[in-house]
Amino acid sequence: MTIANWNPAKITLVVDLDDALIRSDSLLETFWSACSARWYTPLVAASALMRGPLALKQRLAEMSNLDPASLPYDEEVLGIIRRWREHGGRIALVTAAIQATADQVAAHLGLFDEVHGSGNGVNLKGSDKDRFLRETFGAAGYTCIGDTTAGLSSWTATAQAVSLDPGQAAARARFDGAEQPAVHRAAATAKTRDYLRALRPHQWLKNLLVFVPMLAAHQLTLPMMLQSLLAFVAFSLVASSTYVLNDLLDLAADRAHPRKRRRPFASGAVKISHGTWMVPVLGLLGGAVALMSSPALFALLLGYSVLTTLYSLWLKRMVVIDICLLAVLYTMRILAGSVATGIPASVWLLAFSTFFFFSLASIKRQAELVDGIASETVQARGRGYRTDDLPIVSNMAVSSGLVSVLVLALYANSEPVRLLYNTYEFLWGVCLVLLFWNSRIAILTHRGQMHDDPLVFAAYDRVSYGCAAVIAALALAGTWW
Repeated sequence: MTIANWNPAKITLVVDLDDALIRSDSLLETFWSACSARWYTPLVAASALMRGPLALKQRLAEMSNLDPASLPYDEEVLGIIRRWREHGGRIALVTAAIQATADQVAAHLGLFDEVHGSGNGVNLKGSDKDRFLRETFGAAGYTCIGDTTAGLSSWTATAQAVSLDPGQAAARARFDGAEQPAVHRAAATAKTRDYLRALRPHQWLKNLLVFVPMLAAHQLTLPMMLQSLLAFVAFSLVASSTYVLNDLLDLAADRAHPRKRRRPFASGAVKISHGTWMVPVLGLLGGAVALMSSPALFALLLGYSVLTTLYSLWLKRMVVIDICLLAVLYTMRILAGSVATGIPASVWLLAFSTFFFFSLASIKRQAELVDGIASETVQARGRGYRTDDLPIVSNMAVSSGLVSVLVLALYANSEPVRLLYNTYEFLWGVCLVLLFWNSRIAILTHRGQMHDDPLVFAAYDRVSYGCAAVIAALALAGTWW
């Protein structure tokens, strides 16, 4: 059969689901959807897998709350499907995904004449799928967009054959002797910057907190700097591991969010399968770097990983507890710097950190609730807050921010400060700057102008840079004046 013989009225367009109709893998979609609702999903999945791939697919489909409307559909493939239908052709969805999942997707799109998924002892994958296609549609009765192993050609050849995409006139089909032209569409290749975005390197700014004990104690020696640097690298790797895990668990919620839906896994820019192995690899690398510093740092990072996993699986949906835990996770970065360098973290520093980061965590929730009101959403997706909780959350953010400044003011008049600073009165200026910064952040959040993370917002905010410069100048003046 030649390209000229491709007639939508005579042959069926067979469309695969994974890495074709959607820029994702339906099995992993159901796995992570189930994990977000039930922490013990990996144990259940391992048990089901012992009974075979079909049992695994069926069990995950039962446990998950997969929303077909939230899946990252490929608009180019949808365009070809619609145009094929306009030319009078039949369209079938044939996928290795379980039948129930295939039916959900088909019902949502309303574009398919037939829907065939795995089930009843049949796994529509590889050679079994090729045999099913030949038996169902005839050797010359179909053409495919998907991963069939039959004769392969450029996926744009289908569009060219029926004049669906005039811009692809130069496309050339390749046939391997098969009777029917099966069209293969390779998934879009993720770019290096997509993987970097998945690691959230901008969030590594938080890990600069590991340098705080060294700076607060005025011990700027080379050994201390190297130990702090090791802690920074270890924390960044482990934190990225937890960010990837959180993104995989939050796929549905992120896709419903106006900004988070552009994240690499939610948008389909990076395969979920890649993210699945990135989680343990990054965690192990971070643990190895921590061991280069000290077993104590490794133990602290292990505790951080456990807490962040609990947060992602469960605690982030618990009102107020989630904010408290975020404040603890921030403070653990300071403790990591203290453990790595051997410099004890003072009670003043830990108290300031707890209240200050409780304020920033409250700001995060406040920003989400403000966005929810703007989108007329009553319940924050994936959180335990309602939009009518906004006044209380806002008060929590402001009051804890003010308490953190009060703690700093009391610290400025303590005996340790008088030993470290020649003119400790300059630290009162630091209190005023923080008072201004906290109040400004609260107002911007109230107006709906805040990023999902206030620290990320500060990284791009000129006023925040100015405040940081003034604080640094005041600290130096107090030290050397």
